[in-house]
This record gives sequence, structure tokens and C-alpha cells, in this order.
Amino acid sequence: MIRLVVFDAYGTLFDVYSVSELAESLFPGHGSALSILWRDKQIEYSRLISLSDPLNPMGSRHYQSFWDLTRLALQYSCQRLKLELTPVIQKQLMDQYSHLQSFPENLEVLQTLKQSGMRCAILSNGSPEMLTSAIHSAGMHGLIDKVLSVDEVRQFKTSPQSYGLVSDHYRTDVREVLFVSSNSWDALGATWFGFKTFWVNRQGMPFETLGPRPSYSGNNLRQILDLL
Repeated sequence: MIRLVVFDAYGTLFDVYSVSELAESLFPGHGSALSILWRDKQIEYSRLISLSDPLNPMGSRHYQSFWDLTRLALQYSCQRLKLELTPVIQKQLMDQYSHLQSFPENLEVLQTLKQSGMRCAILSNGSPEMLTSAIHSAGMHGLIDKVLSVDEVRQFKTSPQSYGLVSDHYRTDVREVLFVSSNSWDALGATWFGFKTFWVNRQGMPFETLGPRPSYSGNNLRQILDLL
């Protein structure tokens, strides 16, 4: 029985590549490449920090918030692509990242879950402030019971400490949690932790060849409603 649904935020509820439209208007011919490299470097930085100090009980000494990593990843990506990132353009892109577009079906799915009485939470690498902005701009305020940020443990996903935040905040067996993510590495980490997992495979990609497959998968969020 599933008693709690926990959503990843970036890539799952919020489209991280929706910044490409603004990026294209600022850097014609480079919008898509910038959005892809920006996301890859953002995740790479989060892994580098967690791997560099994984056993510190107080969290990584090298920790920086996901917002800071997002800004640093943008700066690197523009340097790599030889794009001039002025302070004005950086602010425009970062402001856009704090108000990412939601995927079309997400609001309806969250409303349905709320009406059914299912508890819903977010577990994200995102800092509390950037998550609050994204949730409000997407009209999801009031549909999520708790928003859990890895800021609390200073360890990014896929560290066990990050997934352990769910157990810290909910008295629920991990086997009664459905963790939903469009990031295959995140679904894998959550499966290793012990959650039931649903991988939202929007692009029809193969799953990772390392480790167990997710409990369930589908191409959009509506399909989780059939499991509850």
C-alpha cells in the first residue's frame, strides 16, 4: 500500500529546459545547447560536493546551495560556449530558473491526489527559496504537504542522507513511499534506498544499466494515479 507520494522537483514537476526559450532570445543559435550544458554542469557540481565529503555527520564542508550551484553552472556553461554573460543577462536567466514552467499534466495530477486525501511531498536538491518560487509560480501552493530540501542535511541526492529526510519527517515505512522522478539516476538512488519508485520517462530513454529498475515507469505523471 502506498501512503505517501514524494516528488522530485527539477525535471519532474518543473521543466528545467524551459529556460532554453529565453536563452535562445539572448544567445541566438545557442539556447538549446546552453540549457543542456547548464543542467548537466549543475548536477555534476552537486555530485562532486557530495562525493568529496560523504561521511561528515554535519553535511559536506564543501556544500553550497543548489541556487549557488545553478548560478556557477550557468557561468561555466557560458564560458564553455564562449557566450558573454553580463550581470544583466545572468539575472534574467536566474530569474527565469526560479519560475520554471510546469509540465502540462502536473497541476491536474496534484489536485487529484489532494482531493483523494493522499499525502504528497517534494524532496529536492533545490534550496527552500527557489522551491517556494517555483511552486507559487506554477500554482501548486496548497497541493504539497511538505517541501523537503537537502539543505537540511547538506548532502545532495543520491546520498542516503538526502532520501532519509522523508523518514525524518514522516512516520512511514519506506516501502509505503512512492518516489516519483524523471531523472533516471534519482529513481535508481531512491530504489536503492528502499522506496517504491516511478520513473517519468518523458523522452523514451533507456533506463540505466546499473542497478535495479524502478518499480514502475511511464511517460507522464498521470500514470501514477493508476497505482494508488
